[in-house]
Amino acid sequence: MIATCLSYVIVLLDTSIVNVALEPVAMSLHSDISGLQWVVNAYTLTFASLLLSGGALCDRIGAKTVYLAGLLIFACASALCGLAPNLPVLVAARIGQGVGAALLVPCSLTLINRAFPVARQRASAIGVWAGCGGIAMAAGPLAGGLLIHLLGWRSIFLVNVPIALIGAWLTTRVDSVRADATDRQMDIAGQLLAIVALGASVAVLIEGAKLGWQVGMIRVGAVIALVAWIAFVLVETKRKQPMLPLHFFRSPVFSASAFASSVSGLVFYGLFFLLSLYFQSARGWSPLLTGLAFLPLTAMVAIGSFASGALNRAYGAQRLVCGGFLLYALGFAGLLALADNSPYWRIALCFPAVGFGAGVITPAATAALMTTVDKARAGVAAGVLNASRQTGSAFGVAIFGALMSAVQPLDTGIRVAVYLAIGLSLLGALVWRIALAVATRYVGSDAC
Repeated sequence: MIATCLSYVIVLLDTSIVNVALEPVAMSLHSDISGLQWVVNAYTLTFASLLLSGGALCDRIGAKTVYLAGLLIFACASALCGLAPNLPVLVAARIGQGVGAALLVPCSLTLINRAFPVARQRASAIGVWAGCGGIAMAAGPLAGGLLIHLLGWRSIFLVNVPIALIGAWLTTRVDSVRADATDRQMDIAGQLLAIVALGASVAVLIEGAKLGWQVGMIRVGAVIALVAWIAFVLVETKRKQPMLPLHFFRSPVFSASAFASSVSGLVFYGLFFLLSLYFQSARGWSPLLTGLAFLPLTAMVAIGSFASGALNRAYGAQRLVCGGFLLYALGFAGLLALADNSPYWRIALCFPAVGFGAGVITPAATAALMTTVDKARAGVAAGVLNASRQTGSAFGVAIFGALMSAVQPLDTGIRVAVYLAIGLSLLGALVWRIALAVATRYVGSDAC
């Protein structure tokens, strides 16, 4: 339990902690906004694109072996991040962290399932595991700001090394877990096409804002992304054991859950990136002060995550996810005050709505999604949901960073970004409500 919780803490910590280091990294390694977007997205993109293959490796090789490999890869990549002499090395090391994270998350759930065979104990263990992730998410900006204040920006990566090594030592004490599905085939073609499609799409968004949308290289990148996405869908329809089982999306609840998680990740992490740059660049705040400023936001994410189960039982997934997206829209509307250089307290008043909405959406969408698939396919389905959220996060950083670069002056760019977040939040609520209404009417899904 301790080993799996430690890994999940560092995996989620590195999705948020790096945001408070953006300004110190930019000054130390002489980076612009597009470079900072790559620092954030190199990790998120790799994590998203390899997550499903990580689950397949877990099935083929065994959870303990793959889990140990993930911890050691994450530790080595974190050390390289902390020692990186320039931006390209830092981005490459962040890719290594993403590889490690993609191996850790699916294997950690498998290890928990084996360690707690009794259903009630297993549910409690998974709750503890998820709660540790929520705490890590909440504490990330503040812990990062404190570490940077005391030891510099490199410390936020180096701190992962002893934690990962302790987790690896603990994992060696766990009984070996044999693979259940040794005959499961790796979808190499689908995996490569997913990497190309995601990477090219995000690269076009990031570099297009910097170089210009009419540049030949950007147009070629857009064509590559489009061709890769089409080829990926075609390959996945032909494979007997695809990385992404497209037949899952025939269920309106499954499709809506994946869409909701993707939109939630996009608007939350996109605006998190924007706010981090705004506080540090526009207002000149230190990483520690930036971390403190995010506390009303991230604390409510953790509270929303813990409260989601009870709220779901009381009101149902349909109302809960819609309510979460409406809280998003309400909170984002208040963030229009950013463009007017308003005092911090006016901005902080909007954070609880955004944070609580983020906390309740993903668990409720996950619970709804899991009712649509057989237990034997639950791991793959959960992997699809996590990959959707991480993909949305990567696109969010790319899109909102591009708006900050391309739309000037800054207050206009902020307004455009906030209006986009509001529109996407309302769209998420509408799609969710329609999909579950269709499922209720024609299928009678319990998810509602």
